[in-house]
Amino acid sequence: MPIPLVVLAGPTASGKTALAIELCRRFDGEVVSADSMQVYEDLHIGTARPTPAEMGGIPHHLMGFLPLGTAYSVAKYAADAHAVIADIHRRGKLPILCGGTGLYMQAVMENLTYEEQSGDRAVREELRARAEREGGAALLEELRAVDPQTAARLHPNDIGRIVRALEIYRTTGRTITEQNELSRRIPSPYRTCALYLDFHDRQRLYDRIDRRAALMVEAGVLDEARKLREHPDAETVAQAIGYKEWYPYLDGRCSYEEALDELCRATRRYAKRQLSWFRNRGGFTPLFADDVESVTETAARAITQFLKND
Repeated sequence: MPIPLVVLAGPTASGKTALAIELCRRFDGEVVSADSMQVYEDLHIGTARPTPAEMGGIPHHLMGFLPLGTAYSVAKYAADAHAVIADIHRRGKLPILCGGTGLYMQAVMENLTYEEQSGDRAVREELRARAEREGGAALLEELRAVDPQTAARLHPNDIGRIVRALEIYRTTGRTITEQNELSRRIPSPYRTCALYLDFHDRQRLYDRIDRRAALMVEAGVLDEARKLREHPDAETVAQAIGYKEWYPYLDGRCSYEEALDELCRATRRYAKRQLSWFRNRGGFTPLFADDVESVTETAARAITQFLKND
């Protein structure tokens, strides 16, 4: 029998973590994080990882278990998530996959299998140097020529993913789209109830993002940014939104207010891309987070009906 899996997605600062915790209380569940940055043990504040108090005794999996500098891929995440979900189900609990990294969620839900690609460091460095000289848009156009499907999902600011897609194509001769098609060899072991948080009024999401950014500063995100940038093996992670926007301020190249404004703008752009991804995937039912009084009950009703059909 397929394993019942609840998926709760949404953009950054939308309130999905708090909602997932409440749903876990109601349905005897456990959270499986689907966030590509929360996996690192030293990144608490800038990744908005919930504190033990916020978790409220609800088990959270795949958070804070990797040292900085450790390479981690979609393939590794999918393997880890499958193992965790199977264990939660075996213990009679409901797994709730919660996060905002769409590729991680897709890999789990669709049971994508990947050939681990170690890549080519020289190719990667050459592509990153080109991105610095020519900008992400130029590399995205190059990717569009060989893999238009992957390019359509990316933004010129997604430098890491664009570089990775081109690196894989150059080193394997296959595009990511071709590899994804080959990976759908085994049916998914899950029956899913996939929900995502949206907003009728986008400004409400942006206001939440601005408030979170200010709270992160109070909590000490600048110390995390310093530590991350100085780590010798964390170059890719160091470019994550929430950290890289502070580097000009730390170097004295801009004011605190300018860095904070840039962080808020970059986070809003990222949230828009997340929303577009979940809206366009198909199979996700929207929950409107600005309907504060009803969003939890709407989610609970959807999950109740889903479990009745098990």
